[in-house]
Amino acid sequence: MCGITGWVSFHHDARTQGPVLEAMTATLTPRGPDAGGVWLGEHAAIGHRRLAVIDPAGGVQPMTDRPERPTTVLSYSGEVYNHHQLRAELRGRGHSFHTRSDTEVVLRAYAEWGADLADHLEGMFAFAIWDERAQRLLLVRDRLGVKPLFWAAVDGGLAFASEPKALFAHPEIRPRVDADGLREAYSLLFNTGPTVWSGVREVEPGGLLVLDRDGIRERRYWQLEAAAHGDDRDTAVDRIRELVGTAARSQLEADVPLCSLLSGGIDSTVLTALLADELRRREGPDARIRSYAVDYSDQAEQFTGDVLRTGHDTPYAAEAGAFIGTEHSTVVLDPRALLDPEHRKAVVVARDSPIGVGDMDTSLYLLFGEIRQHSTVALSGEAADEVFGGYPWFHSPKALNAATFPWLLVTGDEAAMPLNPALDLRIGEFREDTYRSALAAVPHLDDETPAEHRQREMQHLSLTRWLRQLLHRKDRLSMAQGLEVRVPYCDHRLVEYAFATPWKLKSFDGREKSLLRAAGAGLAPDSVLHRPKNHYPATHHPDYNRGLQDLARDALSTDQVRALADETHLKPCLDTPPDRLEWGHRLRLERVVDLALWLDHYRPELAL
Repeated sequence: MCGITGWVSFHHDARTQGPVLEAMTATLTPRGPDAGGVWLGEHAAIGHRRLAVIDPAGGVQPMTDRPERPTTVLSYSGEVYNHHQLRAELRGRGHSFHTRSDTEVVLRAYAEWGADLADHLEGMFAFAIWDERAQRLLLVRDRLGVKPLFWAAVDGGLAFASEPKALFAHPEIRPRVDADGLREAYSLLFNTGPTVWSGVREVEPGGLLVLDRDGIRERRYWQLEAAAHGDDRDTAVDRIRELVGTAARSQLEADVPLCSLLSGGIDSTVLTALLADELRRREGPDARIRSYAVDYSDQAEQFTGDVLRTGHDTPYAAEAGAFIGTEHSTVVLDPRALLDPEHRKAVVVARDSPIGVGDMDTSLYLLFGEIRQHSTVALSGEAADEVFGGYPWFHSPKALNAATFPWLLVTGDEAAMPLNPALDLRIGEFREDTYRSALAAVPHLDDETPAEHRQREMQHLSLTRWLRQLLHRKDRLSMAQGLEVRVPYCDHRLVEYAFATPWKLKSFDGREKSLLRAAGAGLAPDSVLHRPKNHYPATHHPDYNRGLQDLARDALSTDQVRALADETHLKPCLDTPPDRLEWGHRLRLERVVDLALWLDHYRPELAL
């Protein structure tokens, strides 16, 4: 895993801009702490920071097709899990290789297939290829958008980077926020393309961008499609187990220490069990995979259920680890560490955004820091809820009948930081317009029942929008600690099959994630297989709430925060006794604190 950056301009000579490229690349050092490099051509500047995972000696970047007078330059972030198969195919087509890295496979794949190389890649990736002969830049992002890739226009071309902060090191790109950016951030709709930053866009998941002297062209090489599904229940369960197992096995390769994130839920437990079995098959019966869970020092005594959490994870994670036979550890965090301004600032800077989930972000950042002391790669159960229908909104008549994004019923106006009404952002209208556009993009089959039609809409919204912010969160907070996190449930073959599976099969036992539960039989304790959905844990200590209220009061003492936030609607959150502060109101305060840190660090121009 790595960080990529650079730019192409047909109006200027990039060979004179080495310091600019080095400054852009340096901002991504946490993503790639092991090495860095730059390449300068007449019209292209390409930078790279490397976290060495596969072939540490051979995968140096930027990588060129030949040492002298290169015609192709690659800066690549990610993992292509089918690189062994592609290497064999490309050798059969006459290509030679000098390293064991998947990076070189991507480089040679471009030489063979051009922009169509993306169709041949399986994995998570974001990369830039400069074609010197064609004078063309190609930007490519993986199908689900696991790896980030941003771009912005510059004179005569565009600049690109794994994170917006690298773009801001370019002299033509400044951190600027307008009303459209605030709507994107605080509407909680998770559009792909626009960002909170004016002029900064994302390459869409499953998308590619081409820049040459004729201009910029974007297209999708992959998207979800509605397909007929003829498998019965037993066949579907077997197929799911096969697809999840294939994804897990393919993502176990690394030349550095590897571990699993084991929360004690069905998603991470089934995945960890498959990884552990494969590791024992490869290395012998005594091989054990490391697994990690997170907890808080107050949790056993202070836990109280809320809208997202039904129980304490730690006992289930320990039971799952013992059942599977992992080398299990629980990272226990002090709630006071979550209030540390330096930790919170590090999280905001990692995200480049004021929008997060407060203490849950800070704790994940600290968890990744602890894991990084022992491992460089971690595998996560992220995306299983989107793939298999695990969220309450898939099963709630209220959510199914609501004419809005389903998560807004849980995390909408109650949890969003209220914005100053003087800004007149009309977020309600924006949500309505965006919802209509989102539904129009959902593919359907002609013979679907109304119920199947609605469930396909819910699945599509969850996979293309809700999942987007979860993947951003995991990527940015893990890479800020120099840790690569892999997400096998985002394997596009698994996603395609599950999306095509009728809802009645996804819920055949009357519960969430029926297919995964059936496919995981024997891989996890019954207590884990049958426990209700539980979200990422949060501290429940009143002292944390009290400290958060103090931080929010300090944030609201600054002019810029008061200009953006609605103090009237925040007052009840500040005045509620700490031991009675509800989760939604607490999240409002979290976002006020993060807003203040974001404004202080980036000093954005507010063009409102």
